[in-house]
Amino acid sequence: MRDRTRAGRRARARRTGVALVLALGGLLSGCGPAPAHPRPPSAGEVPFWQAEFDGAAATRPSEESWTAETGNRDAEGWGNNELQYYTEDAANSALDGAGHLVISARPAPAGSELPCWTQEFCSWTSARLTTEGKVALTHGRVEVRARIPTGTGLLPAIWMLGDNGVEWPGQGEIDICEVVGGEPRTVYGTAHGPTYFNEKGIGGSATLAADASGAFHTYAVDKQPRRITWSVDGEPYFTLTPSKLPAPSDWVFEQDMHLLLDVAVGGDWPGPPDTSTPSPATMTVDYVRFYGKGHA
Repeated sequence: MRDRTRAGRRARARRTGVALVLALGGLLSGCGPAPAHPRPPSAGEVPFWQAEFDGAAATRPSEESWTAETGNRDAEGWGNNELQYYTEDAANSALDGAGHLVISARPAPAGSELPCWTQEFCSWTSARLTTEGKVALTHGRVEVRARIPTGTGLLPAIWMLGDNGVEWPGQGEIDICEVVGGEPRTVYGTAHGPTYFNEKGIGGSATLAADASGAFHTYAVDKQPRRITWSVDGEPYFTLTPSKLPAPSDWVFEQDMHLLLDVAVGGDWPGPPDTSTPSPATMTVDYVRFYGKGHA
């Protein structure tokens, strides 16, 4: 597979790495030794950076922290044969006036002729926001409280990429949360690096009590020296250390990493949308908070 331009490539193949399932509703248990719990917040702990998305409806998110990446064809379908054209339009990413950021994937306007990689024109528009070059975490915890869209052909994601300037996958990637179309109650958390990427990415999954689109959940990663722990609503479900990699020297996460939020449509993992796919398909983000060390 070709390397994606700009911000590396995110895998869309079905994960075949470690799959530890947590039933957040208490439905499943006994999946082996429990991973180490993320470092609990200390009394009075405050984030060194946060986005609370206060502002008037239809306002674009602050350019001090966020950049909207755009296009499709020039990005080679974002490395995954995706069908959405990312825009800077408020129709695809804006505040809702009630303290939320809303990222919406929706059918492209008739006659828009947005250039696509896998077909002549993209049939959907959406948004992909990044804090690259503006906000990054070195060590600490990322928390994103969001309601995630579900439906055939959708792949919304909350994820991170490294700032080391190395070509992906050596750049390093942490998928904090991915929910693939046909699995509306499954949250995937995955790491990608030099020898563990795409379908060889290493991670786990959590099973929600109801569809991810039905309620807000807090998706988090605790990124400490040589240890990363994924959690949903404070319940950890997977911990990665260098000992779990093909070679411990392939650990690439002792660096600043920036955040990305997007709703992708179609592609190698979720497959194409159909008439049942919600339109718009909306990720509603209540807040993003970075604790620990980094820069903003």
